[in-house]
Amino acid sequence: MRPHENLDVWKRGVDFVVEVYKATEGFPKEERFGLTSQLRRAAVSVPANIAEGAARKSSREFAHFLSNAQGSASEVETELLIAYRLGYLSEKQFASLRASHDLIGKMLSGLTRQIRNRIT
Repeated sequence: MRPHENLDVWKRGVDFVVEVYKATEGFPKEERFGLTSQLRRAAVSVPANIAEGAARKSSREFAHFLSNAQGSASEVETELLIAYRLGYLSEKQFASLRASHDLIGKMLSGLTRQIRNRIT
C-alpha cells in the first residue's frame, strides 16, 4: 500500500472529487471549459497533492504539498460558492458539498500541524 492510501484525508478527498464530478454534471454545457473544468481540476488537486506529498522523503516537502492542497481546497470553496450563486447548485447540493469540504479542510489542517511538528 502506498503511504497516502493510509490517510483518511486522502480517502475523503477522493470521495469529494467524485461528489464534485457528479454535482457538475448538471452544469450548463457552456460551462464545460469554464467553471465545470476549473472546479473539477481544483477538487482533484486536493488529494493529488496529498498523495504527492506523502510520497516525498522529508516532512518539509510533505508540508509543502499539504499547503498546496489547502490552497486548492480554498479555490474549490470559492468556485462552489460561485456555482451556487449562479444557480448551478441547489441549496441541498451546496450544503452537502460544503460540509464535505469543511471536514476535509479540518483534516488537512490537523495533518499539516502534525507534519510541521516533526520539522521543528
